[in-house]
Amino acid sequence: MLAARDGLEFVADIQSDTAALYGLVAELLTEGEYLHVLRDPTRGGVATTLKEIALQSNVTIRLQEAALPVKSQVSGVCSILGLDPLHIANEGKLVAVVAADAAERVLAIMRRHPLGLDAAVIGEVVDASAGKMVMETVVGGIRGVYMLTGEQLPRIC
Repeated sequence: MLAARDGLEFVADIQSDTAALYGLVAELLTEGEYLHVLRDPTRGGVATTLKEIALQSNVTIRLQEAALPVKSQVSGVCSILGLDPLHIANEGKLVAVVAADAAERVLAIMRRHPLGLDAAVIGEVVDASAGKMVMETVVGGIRGVYMLTGEQLPRIC
């Protein structure tokens, strides 16, 4: 949207991720005893959503950068525009925090649904005392991940 508003043209097939998640959520609820949190990462993206969960639950969440399902086209456009894909609104996605021993089972349920084909385990709760979020980078370093401050993109609605 930002590129279109400013007349920028990219040779990238980026589609809207807006979708009604009711069907996917209904299937996930069959694993209700293992679901801890389901969230919509629209405002502030995945980073803000997970940071809020970490703060509210007083835990540390560690993401794995290599596991994040960010399409190369999105990563490329974000790089050109100076945006962080972790802070981009994801309107047709959800974040699920589940019991570790149920992660593969929940992931399989998600991947059976058309809206969950790219579902991935992207991190884990590693400490029950902090309210922090960190990410292990693809080169093996650890960096802090923070909530979005201000508006990264102009709001559409």
